[in-house]
Amino acid sequence: MTLFNKYYPIGSAAFNELVTAQVQTALDEDIGSGDLTAMLVPEDQMVSATIIARESAIICGQHWVNACFKLIDSNVQLEWLINEGDRVQADQLLCRINGFARPLLSAERCALNFLQTLSATATETRKYVDAIAGTNAQILDTRKTIPHLRLAQKYAVTVGGGHNQRLALYDGILIKENHIAAAGSISKVMQQAFALNTGKSIQIEVENLEQLKLALEAGATSILLDNFSHDLLREAVNINHQTGKQAVLEASGGITLDNVRAVALTGVDRISIGSLTKNIQAIDLSMRVNESAQAKL
Repeated sequence: MTLFNKYYPIGSAAFNELVTAQVQTALDEDIGSGDLTAMLVPEDQMVSATIIARESAIICGQHWVNACFKLIDSNVQLEWLINEGDRVQADQLLCRINGFARPLLSAERCALNFLQTLSATATETRKYVDAIAGTNAQILDTRKTIPHLRLAQKYAVTVGGGHNQRLALYDGILIKENHIAAAGSISKVMQQAFALNTGKSIQIEVENLEQLKLALEAGATSILLDNFSHDLLREAVNINHQTGKQAVLEASGGITLDNVRAVALTGVDRISIGSLTKNIQAIDLSMRVNESAQAKL
């Protein structure tokens, strides 16, 4: 089970509240006091529309799309022709939508924004997951997310087959170089972390093998290996094995699709990649109104 699903099981009240809150914020930002352009269309005009993929992608964000339309008009009907997490091809039909024209037009941009952004994260994640297939490593995200879309992107990572490093600062302790410098030493900062007794995970970042040894001596059970070369990663794995595989080792920094498999083959347990959520390119999608008909309320 991923961390996201632990806190926000799909279909649970917590999940539904999260989606509703994010969508309502997006709609309020976009519509404000009213959609002036939608007012050009008769209030009682009904239409059907379709959402189409313009490129190959892993589709993610259906819950957010549904909420975009339903929060404006609960009578809007959506028929998804694919499942969340499916791979689609260019020009593939994803969804049919029927309802009054005004709410469909007002919700269009927010719905597509969520769908193209979350699909981008899921698609990028799947590329990395596929690249390390057959190894023992896992692909993880980071906190390098789009503001206000942290949890949605964390969800998208799981749809792409990845895992969540931690959801946020409240969700675990990650001791980085500045924390070590401020506390005085690795041993001191680890002692303070254990003393907090939060029940949350404790991970420490190290930048060389000497720091790795100090972290292991201090009782670390999760260690982030920052910008280690492949040779140093293998050596770190060997050192960890010599202690009885005391710690979960996670590689991070400078990892791309070109080198991620080589990183996984060093024997590390986890690989965290900021580009899954911060360097994404939105998937090309479009919504098109197909036909209209007058209808009386």
